[in-house]
Amino acid sequence: MVTTIIILLVVVFVIGIIASLYNGLVRADQKAKESWSDITVQLKRRADLIPNLVETVKGYAAHESGVFEKVTEARAAVTGAGSPAAAAQADGQLTGALKSLFAVAENYPDLKANQNFLELQAQVTDTEDKISASRRFYNSAVNSFNAKRKMFPTNMVAGMLGFNTDKEFFDVSDAEKAAIEQPVEVKF
Repeated sequence: MVTTIIILLVVVFVIGIIASLYNGLVRADQKAKESWSDITVQLKRRADLIPNLVETVKGYAAHESGVFEKVTEARAAVTGAGSPAAAAQADGQLTGALKSLFAVAENYPDLKANQNFLELQAQVTDTEDKISASRRFYNSAVNSFNAKRKMFPTNMVAGMLGFNTDKEFFDVSDAEKAAIEQPVEVKF
């Protein structure tokens, strides 16, 4: 009788530990998903601002069609990205394209003074800051999840509980970083 009670207590204890580990993984997974959602909201917000920005600049610099095409293509890539890695790559391209667009705008004093352009530029800049903050929060949540999944004793049961793989970080590759950091050359 005592042996049965001890065995039952050990089984309940083990089940409690596994449930606790599972709940911790679920919490970390949900935090990462929530923070990814924050990034997608900000990426969509920026993508929604871009057509207005492009149209405003087009009115002043109609002959800059190559810049407009790059911005439009990069915007489509961001809105169609299905994973953090794809979104990060597309985001790097869009940041570079926007940098080119703003460089073009620098050559048009009337455009730089246009209130609509200034408001759109401020909104895009604000959104860039929000994307950066969301990226840091997401990467922190991913780091927390990945670490939790690999740490003892969770690592012993994570695979059995359906948490087999690390989550992807939202980071720009070295090639995109170099493209973003390089000065934009605008020729007329």
